[in-house]
Amino acid sequence: MLDQIAAGFSHPARSPLLHSPGELGLDFEEVTFPSHDGVPLEGWFIPAPGSDKLIIANHPMGFTRAGLPTHLEPWHSAWAASGNGFEVNFIPDYRILHDAGYHVLAYDLRNHGLSGAGNGGISSSGIFEARDVVGALTYARSRPDTSGTAIGLFSRCLGGSSTFAAMTQFPGSFEGVRCLVAAQPVTARTIMGRRLEMLGVAGRLDDLEHRIIRGTGIGFARRSPQEWARNVRVPTFLYQVRDDVLTHPDDVQAMFDNIPTAEKKLHWIEETTARWDGYLEFQRRPEPMLDWFATHLATD
Repeated sequence: MLDQIAAGFSHPARSPLLHSPGELGLDFEEVTFPSHDGVPLEGWFIPAPGSDKLIIANHPMGFTRAGLPTHLEPWHSAWAASGNGFEVNFIPDYRILHDAGYHVLAYDLRNHGLSGAGNGGISSSGIFEARDVVGALTYARSRPDTSGTAIGLFSRCLGGSSTFAAMTQFPGSFEGVRCLVAAQPVTARTIMGRRLEMLGVAGRLDDLEHRIIRGTGIGFARRSPQEWARNVRVPTFLYQVRDDVLTHPDDVQAMFDNIPTAEKKLHWIEETTARWDGYLEFQRRPEPMLDWFATHLATD
């Protein structure tokens, strides 16, 4: 069992893109651009004609820019025990952002969706994926229709951790980025520990880590969004399911506390234990996040 969990964490299986922006009547362009280290990334650019504001979306681990088909096998069996056996479809999020007046760039991180493989196909909890965040920013600045836009980041889970890591490794790349909305960034040791607790083998976390190190060369200590959060310098809105069975509230609380900027907010989602409800929060109740974007992306 530990071998299976470590393998899934170290080399996550790709999930398919079962949706596209066209389903909700959005015009979009299929785009490709390189990560900071050259890995080819695949994405969608959804224009909002006449807008001078852009949102770049970074997705969770195991997901794609379209979401995750957790209502289907094999993803359903992997997640249903934790109460997350239902689909997450991100297309409604892009519709909301578009209708609010934003261009949207959504793409697949390396080793996810249709993007290229990098670093032997391993997941690094943001260490290498940070280069993808920088690649998306570079691409946005290279397009004639977005080169002068005010930029906001919408980063979930791995996308959030990768954004924190990118701000640590490449701080100069965030010059001009106005704000960040981050949903449910999580520390690897915390989420893997919770999974083992649910399986009744909480005492085997060190054994699991040894297997992950053998598969990736990267232990839990190096996968530290709590520490990377100390390098976040933009106004940041974090939100999290408080009773998420896959983590502990003090994990996100520590990240929030470590963010040095005064302009920050932590929003808790109540009355659910399903992590996926956190990923669907924006399309259900988008007002707090839209208010954050509107406040910090306001242009003259």
